[in-house]
Amino acid sequence: MRVKLDENLPGRLASALEGLGDDVDTSVQEGLAGEKDEILWSAAQQAGRYFVTQVLDFSDVRRF
Repeated sequence: MRVKLDENLPGRLASALEGLGDDVDTSVQEGLAGEKDEILWSAAQQAGRYFVTQVLDFSDVRRF
């Protein structure tokens, strides 16, 4: 699975998912830390990745 992890998740999660065979990148690795939600969402969509975050704003299906 192709996953992008938000900065609010621990770095060790990326390692754990990679150990399970997932293709993982993070918003921090891409220099997107602190960016607006719309930019993070767009980056995940353009890369064809599931975006995993703890930010509740992303639960608004009307926006994302």
